[in-house]
Amino acid sequence: MTPPTERSSRSSAAVGMRPPPRAVGAADVGLLLLRLAVGVILAGHGAQKLFGWFGGPGLDATGKAFAEQGYEPGAFFAGLAGASEVLGGLGLAVGLLTPLAAAATVGVMINAMASAPEYSLWPAGPPSFAYPLLLCVAALTIAAAGPGRLSLDTFFPWRDGGWIPFLVALGLGVLAGVLVLVL
Repeated sequence: MTPPTERSSRSSAAVGMRPPPRAVGAADVGLLLLRLAVGVILAGHGAQKLFGWFGGPGLDATGKAFAEQGYEPGAFFAGLAGASEVLGGLGLAVGLLTPLAAAATVGVMINAMASAPEYSLWPAGPPSFAYPLLLCVAALTIAAAGPGRLSLDTFFPWRDGGWIPFLVALGLGVLAGVLVLVL
């Protein structure tokens, strides 16, 4: 005979209802810390590009640097990169529309990896492939695992992650990143 609790959880799952909420656990806190670290760093990089905050060059100088790297018009692509970093970073940090925030991060980081001056995982000097790769993988990990219970996405189905949020983040991010590279 099946215990009553097992029977009731099985029957609620059969009709498509969510299981009862569980308490906030260590994984939720870990996801919050990961989201905050990646999101705040990413948003800060975007603010450097857009506004010159935190010692950044601002939009004009970033636009000139983008133009020198072949992104024409430079100011447009600098603004797009900065806005994607700010919005994607803030979205990851607070756990809001997480698959889309992760996709924005993936798209920008694909371009950062493509334009990296050094393709090394262990650079000793200038910016390299490793840093944008780490941010890209972290964003995809957050999408796959979900933002957790300590997020603004707590009432959305992607709160707990899964293949669909992961594939949305990966697919849209790669599409956006490649589209910018070919333009």
